[in-house]
Amino acid sequence: MQQEVKFESLRRFNLIMGGVHLVQAILMVFLATTVIQTIGEFTPTITQFYLAFDAESQSLVIRSRALFELPFGLFVALFLFISAVAHGVIALPKRTSEIYRKDLGKGINKFRWYEYALSSSIMIVLIATLFGVYDIASLILIFIVNASMNLFGLMMEQLNSGKTKNTVDWGPFIYGSIAGLAPWIAIFIYMGGIGDLSMVPWFVWAIVVTYFIAFNTFPVNMILQYARVGKWQSYLYGERVYIVLSLVAKTLLAWLVLFGAMQP
Repeated sequence: MQQEVKFESLRRFNLIMGGVHLVQAILMVFLATTVIQTIGEFTPTITQFYLAFDAESQSLVIRSRALFELPFGLFVALFLFISAVAHGVIALPKRTSEIYRKDLGKGINKFRWYEYALSSSIMIVLIATLFGVYDIASLILIFIVNASMNLFGLMMEQLNSGKTKNTVDWGPFIYGSIAGLAPWIAIFIYMGGIGDLSMVPWFVWAIVVTYFIAFNTFPVNMILQYARVGKWQSYLYGERVYIVLSLVAKTLLAWLVLFGAMQP
């Protein structure tokens, strides 16, 4: 009975957090389309690089072509819309709410990891474009590798469902951490290309620091869950922490990245 009460509280908490994400997403769309023109005007051109034969030099040369313009402001809003929808799916429909309840009893939340795989991958792609990563192949790889990191999180929960802290298999956690570093290696390579890091705008450093802190708080929460430390002995407590971390991290990142789109 007590477990059911805790779950009902958690379901309502998801509904509230979904509402907060939704309000922010709507506000961002409003700002990007009506109030702040520079947000709507920031549309990086995504390109494709390819090899072509140059008849004059009789050699292969690297060329590029523009594919499309990325509606940056709207994609930042999409990042929050996806989170709002995920919370709603968990809290409202009876069928998915029941799946969520049963999975929590096993120490699993599939909805969380699928949502993270999509939303956080969109965000890391947007951050990459702020650093000048406009190549479609690089952006696709960044998206897929980041999504894989989150799916390793799901595998971690599925593999260790019902295990004690002494029998936890940390393999998926380690592999996911390695995958999570890959997009940032690409970003720092682009960032280092400027030569003089003092020329990097302050908001870029703010994004880097914020994402780094956010990146580390989620795995720390997982470690505390599987080490059964204090209140984290209850999976539901760790689930609530995930929800809070998600809101704080996504709010800070979304507004920092949107603000970055307003810069020269």
